[in-house]
Amino acid sequence: MLRDDGTVVGELSGTASKDRVIRLFRNRSLVGDAAVALVVIGVFAFGRSFEANTLLLVNLMVYMILAQGINVSYGFTGYLPFGFVGFFGAGAYGMAVSTSKFHMGAYPGLVAGVVVSVVVALVLSPLLRLRGSYFAIASLAAAEALVLLVSNPSAQGITNGAYGANLSSVFNPGASYVSTVVALGLVTVAVVWIKHSPFGLALRAIKADRSSASMSGINVVKVRTFAWVISAAMAGLGGACYAWVISVFYPGDVFSLTTSVFAIIFALFGGIGTVVGPIVGTVVLYGIYNAIGITVPQYFQLIYGLLIVVIVLFVPRGLASLGASVLGRRSK
Repeated sequence: MLRDDGTVVGELSGTASKDRVIRLFRNRSLVGDAAVALVVIGVFAFGRSFEANTLLLVNLMVYMILAQGINVSYGFTGYLPFGFVGFFGAGAYGMAVSTSKFHMGAYPGLVAGVVVSVVVALVLSPLLRLRGSYFAIASLAAAEALVLLVSNPSAQGITNGAYGANLSSVFNPGASYVSTVVALGLVTVAVVWIKHSPFGLALRAIKADRSSASMSGINVVKVRTFAWVISAAMAGLGGACYAWVISVFYPGDVFSLTTSVFAIIFALFGGIGTVVGPIVGTVVLYGIYNAIGITVPQYFQLIYGLLIVVIVLFVPRGLASLGASVLGRRSK
């Protein structure tokens, strides 16, 4: 009898069709994001064959890593850490101390940099109890505390204090560049996984409504802390790679607030909550910075300001959303 009831059969058929469309859309999105990851890895893997300025390529990759870390922290969970550079600096000094003081190799040093950043993130995890501007300011204060701790004369025996760090014992331009490419690939793949996994879905649910997410069975504290640690690990990995490439740096270099500001702007400009957004934002804005910002900083600041105003007013979800809407119109 149910088979003879056309309405019921039609409803079931319509539901199945909708499910197939949703699965197809998700698969296409996953394939597209995976393709983005492969393209990024491929471009930088062969980057030195068409760009002689290796430091420029390294800075691009490092800022992409940081922008993706902001993407995880803010794009998926809604926590905007102004002091994000603290994890970057912790990773750099973790790399430096492990290689110069404990005589570890470069690759174990990279791991040590990530571990130090994760430990710092766990120590600072009570900050996640705060929200909005309170969290942003508290994270900034934590970053300032870290730079004071590292540059303190009492810590000179470990961090070398205000005299900076020297990684000449493991200096290797080729290996450090390849490691940065691998780090960018790992971070990009991790963001692809987060976006398309149940974990990423839980993060978006928490960002939308924490109370409703908790009532639906999501362990808000655990999931949010895990995302915070992943974000810190990304920044620490970027900091460790950067430290290995440049080999000599000072606390003010790796704990500069400008690093946080750039990473946040790159992520927001490209589009948070996406894989391609932070990459595009970094390429466009850091490209403008290198084209005019170094030689004519006042014009750079003016153009930067205008771009930010335009993107906030007309494309608040970033360039990635603009591209998605254009592709959607063409598909129709």
